[in-house]
Amino acid sequence: MKHIVKIFSLVVAITALWIGLLQSSVIPRSHTWLLPIYFVVSLGCYGLLMVGVGLMNFPTCPQEALLLQEDIVEAKEYLKQRGVDVSSS
Repeated sequence: MKHIVKIFSLVVAITALWIGLLQSSVIPRSHTWLLPIYFVVSLGCYGLLMVGVGLMNFPTCPQEALLLQEDIVEAKEYLKQRGVDVSSS
């Protein structure tokens, strides 16, 4: 719920800023109408950047890999007991 409030307040603040810029003559009117498009594009770039940083810093967990291998061996033994062929080809 907290994230929704943060996002909503950010959208309200940006909308108020945009309407204020539309009403004033600080930025030419032709450029002011493009601000939402610039905002969406910059938000998309930021999202791609965060995904890239997350992939570069992706943690490796050797302990979890060992536990997963043990679970795989246990599952194969269980399936062999039930008569399922689990030989890897």
